Amino acid sequence: MSEHEHNETARPAVSPPRPAPDAAPAAGLRRELPAEVPAEVPTRAPAPAEEDVPKPSPGLTGRQRLVKGLWPPRVTRAQLIVALLLFGLGFGLAVQVASNSDGDSALRGARQEDLVRILDELDDRTERLEDEKQGLEKQRDELENSSDQAEEARRQTIEKERQLGVLAGTVAAQGPGIMMTIEDAKGMVEADMLLDAIQELRAAGAEAIQVNGVRVVAGTYLTDSGNGVGVDGNKITAPYRFKVIGKPQDLEPALNIPGGVVQTLEKEQATVTVERSTKIVVDALRAVKRPDYARSSSR
Repeated sequence: MSEHEHNETARPAVSPPRPAPDAAPAAGLRRELPAEVPAEVPTRAPAPAEEDVPKPSPGLTGRQRLVKGLWPPRVTRAQLIVALLLFGLGFGLAVQVASNSDGDSALRGARQEDLVRILDELDDRTERLEDEKQGLEKQRDELENSSDQAEEARRQTIEKERQLGVLAGTVAAQGPGIMMTIEDAKGMVEADMLLDAIQELRAAGAEAIQVNGVRVVAGTYLTDSGNGVGVDGNKITAPYRFKVIGKPQDLEPALNIPGGVVQTLEKEQATVTVERSTKIVVDALRAVKRPDYARSSSR
């Protein structure tokens, strides 16, 4: 084979295609269009941490739901006001119970004999008031049924005047009662202690009282006066002697009750003696004093 034939054999049979005549304008048109803007890829929120994802709560029992609803408590203003009012009421009741307990502490520690004596004293006071009531009713009946009502009224008036004179200290009196003597060697007895004794005797039914020659009446006052005690401006010193007219069975137990007058004075290192008597004479008198402002309202 000749060299010319060999070259023809090696040349490819198909020649490469040529560009179309209108290819250049198409390329120019594309260059005039704006460049394409790439679409924005939506950003995804970061995945929550595992511990932030709420886990479904397991099934709760009725008691657990009740506890969960009550705790933590949700206090409103109205509930707070009601709570404060209930607290004040409870505090007041507690104070009242405590005060009553303090007042009854002396009786709780008393012996059975002392309690029996106190009950007897209360019964005697009730009986005395009942007798007084019956006496007044008897006087009323006598006035209503008497043929000479004027004379009966005069008699009762005189008797009432004597009774009032005894209470007012304008007339002397005598009758059963007690003598109480208080020895105060160390000067520890004060006016308020003697006043407590007088009040206790009056509560027990004392009708006339005399202390060291001074008549005790409704308006009597006691003051501390140096090494003694002043009674209505009259200074008295120890020993203090009380003359008391009344029912001895009521007067003596009233002074000896637990925590009473005798025990209080003995705590102050004073010596107290009480003696019953069938005849006590109270002869100290008080001058009749006309009141400055009070006038009788009877017509």
